[in-house]
Amino acid sequence: MTKVPLLDLKMQYKSIKAEIDRAIGRVLDSQQFIMGPEVEALETEIAPYCGAGFAVGLSSGTDALLVSLMALGVSAGDEVITTPFTFFSTVGSILRLGAVPVFADIEPSTFNIDASQVQKLVTERTRAVIPVHLFGQCSDMEPLLQISQEKGIPLIEDAAQAIGAEYQGKRAGSMGTVGCFSFFPSKNLGAFGDGGLIATNDCELADRIRIIRNQGGNPKHHYRLLGGNFRLDAIQAAVLRVKLQYLDSWSAQRRRNADFYTARLHELGLAEEVAPPQVVRERHVFNQYVVRAKDRDRLAAHLNEKGIGTEVYYPIPAHLQDCLNDGRYRQGVFPVCEAVCNEVLALPIYPELTEEQKEYVVTTIAQFYGK
Repeated sequence: MTKVPLLDLKMQYKSIKAEIDRAIGRVLDSQQFIMGPEVEALETEIAPYCGAGFAVGLSSGTDALLVSLMALGVSAGDEVITTPFTFFSTVGSILRLGAVPVFADIEPSTFNIDASQVQKLVTERTRAVIPVHLFGQCSDMEPLLQISQEKGIPLIEDAAQAIGAEYQGKRAGSMGTVGCFSFFPSKNLGAFGDGGLIATNDCELADRIRIIRNQGGNPKHHYRLLGGNFRLDAIQAAVLRVKLQYLDSWSAQRRRNADFYTARLHELGLAEEVAPPQVVRERHVFNQYVVRAKDRDRLAAHLNEKGIGTEVYYPIPAHLQDCLNDGRYRQGVFPVCEAVCNEVLALPIYPELTEEQKEYVVTTIAQFYGK
């Protein structure tokens, strides 16, 4: 039986092992593990890739969101508008500061925040808006940028899954006040552990973020800001510097794999049962290939039985999570998001997939639906 894991990082490592090993060896020889030249070099190299003037390496994508909110002065009682359909760190970062998440439903086509709903949610307590560029495709940024400019509300792009994605010629993470990235190993640009980054075009804000990531001290032992330990390790930066050179080719292969799936699902008459993702922005980088499937749970079980890895991103919307059970939200408030949670299924999309593996995925889906 053909095996198709949801992700196979061993294949990627094998292809660049010698370069990775040299990069890690360079750090080991230096014995400089915290901050230092590797982190500085990564920041210099990745900022232009993201289309930003400045980049600040951080300990994780979650911490990038948290530090962004801290740097922008978001505090207890403030409101932050975002999507209920996202990895929970988007919402958890808001809650950790005592701020209040305010949700807008999502677009059925892209699963991203419905920008047309955001305007009516703005109040005098709104301190930020966080659109999430989900699965590798940018949110509809033009109306959100207009709200940000007209109301003076910072726009924090959660680009954790979308490094290199584009909207109207601009890179994800470069359009708002800040852009937040994750280097979790499963991301298109993944580290050998946790890592993250904030991109911005605001020099003063970048300086503030650098201070916050290192306990708030500037200079050392002088604390004018409340910060924390949000530093990126030098080993992770060294690994990311190697991988950054391959990112565009890997993302291009992800797009080719996505095109294959979409074409074959249509050819096999499966597009009604397994609706492929809609690409409505110009450069989708497919961190995930997520379909909307009829009888999703049984399909997932069938694929798993046949050796094909899948994952549900995300089974429970943020507004229905137990830690948000404060009576403000109930089932049915965000119908698009709630419907999507019952239908979405991620298929293997990593660059090293073989033609045989991809064909096996679609024919196994066809078998389930009797096509």
